[in-house]
Amino acid sequence: MNTLYLTETQDTPQVTLNKNDGVFELVGRSLPEDSVEFYAPVLQWIREYAQAPNPATAFHFKLEYFNTSSSKLILDLLHELKHIKNITVFWHYHQDDESMDEAGHEYAEQVEIPFEFKVLQ
Repeated sequence: MNTLYLTETQDTPQVTLNKNDGVFELVGRSLPEDSVEFYAPVLQWIREYAQAPNPATAFHFKLEYFNTSSSKLILDLLHELKHIKNITVFWHYHQDDESMDEAGHEYAEQVEIPFEFKVLQ
């Protein structure tokens, strides 16, 4: 399975989806002009990965900010992750960023997958 790597820009997060190395993460800010278009390859990659996942998968969200349209696609992504056995979502946030902490807890309530919350140093 090919690695999906999207370079971080001012408006889009870095995306690394690498089955071989076990690296699954979104890092940065998510406010693309077209969230559906940006997240389409990410969702497709996750669907394919779910057919033959690693024995355990740790998906890391290290987002500093996301806009309203991205929030819907992040929820869609989390729903796709539900199809992966032995998945854990790690939601990273800065200690003083209450809104990102709250967003992670709201997502955790909406999807039935294990979440762990990590404070970024």
